[in-house]
Amino acid sequence: MNIAVIGAGPAGLMAAIQAAEGGGRVTLFEHNPNIGRKLLVTGSSRCNLTNDAVEASAYHCEDLPWMETFLGAFGVEEFRRALDRLGIPTQKTDDGWYYPRSGSAQALTEILAEVLSERDVELRVATHVSNVLFENEKFILQISALGLHQTEYFDRLVVGAGGKAYPELGSRGELFGFLEKLGHHVNPLKPALGPIFAELGPFKEIKGQRFDVLASVLLDEEKLGQTEGNLIINQDGFNGPGAMNLSHLVALNPGSELTLQLNFIAPYWSDFADILTGQVANPRSLRAGLLRYFSPKSADFFIRQAKLDPEARLNTLSETQIRQLLEVTAEARFKITGAGTFKNSQVSVGGVPVGEVEPLSMESRLIPGLYLVGETLDVVGPCGGFNLHFAFGSGYLAGSALASSKKHQSKERP
Repeated sequence: MNIAVIGAGPAGLMAAIQAAEGGGRVTLFEHNPNIGRKLLVTGSSRCNLTNDAVEASAYHCEDLPWMETFLGAFGVEEFRRALDRLGIPTQKTDDGWYYPRSGSAQALTEILAEVLSERDVELRVATHVSNVLFENEKFILQISALGLHQTEYFDRLVVGAGGKAYPELGSRGELFGFLEKLGHHVNPLKPALGPIFAELGPFKEIKGQRFDVLASVLLDEEKLGQTEGNLIINQDGFNGPGAMNLSHLVALNPGSELTLQLNFIAPYWSDFADILTGQVANPRSLRAGLLRYFSPKSADFFIRQAKLDPEARLNTLSETQIRQLLEVTAEARFKITGAGTFKNSQVSVGGVPVGEVEPLSMESRLIPGLYLVGETLDVVGPCGGFNLHFAFGSGYLAGSALASSKKHQSKERP
């Protein structure tokens, strides 16, 4: 059985490796001159692989039961065991984020390249797949490399060519047109995991400051999404996971009047509330109290915006004064003016709806023998390894299904 895999990102790499384990003849096509270019920049080049918080509800996906089935087959432990078998041990940080033990995306990529060679995967880099046809149960790939053009035939095809984010690394989303011709729906691609631009007002005074926040995107008063994470205020908005995890909601609602609500005190609320209500004796000043959680620059800013005396005792603030403080620290609102483009966003949202593929094999429900993985599918998760988990996992399940199919065919031969 001849198997073609398009795209040597995490999804395509894992699909090729697993498919080859079953004895199939696998050819992996990559239009870049080397493999894993986006993989090399993930997690600040440390490669944040997955996260203890991975669960179906964390993902933007049209079909939650589908995602639950997928993660039931390929959860965090299954992912770690799969990597262990490839010679890639992992380590976990205190907050539940997993990285290669080497702490290096480059080391991980080199190991994957070696496994490709060990399993006799034919790797063709700097090779462009310009078109794909499906005729007489064969996938026909029109290929160009080094100025030469040719046509090749395959029994099975895995598409893991990615979306449009990071175009300078080669992501262009060119194969979605072919998928539409085969009958698949393709939801419009939008940038995700990028900055959010907003009218900052007086908060420009503290640009450059970082906070751990509870962030929400509102349409009128309807909450479209919420996340917790670190955030930095910059010249024209916000960056960091606390903003990036919500940026796809901005991209998906063009023209809508959206609001970003930030709760700067949420991570410390239990402690802070005990002080404000007098349950914990703390006769210190308001400024000293805020310095428990914020830098001097930020603490002074919040006090000024709340129009309070920095020397006021925390446990003697009136209800009105507490309300003034919370309006600034817990209910700050900003008019959203836009979100990042593909150039400064980490992934895409959009693509083929997951309901058009099988969750345990990634095989198309429309075209037998076609497998869709990674950013080809309309799935996006927050920062923290969620998207790499889905990419590697979808590739693993597709490749494993192909390997199983090959072994089954071999047993049936006389």
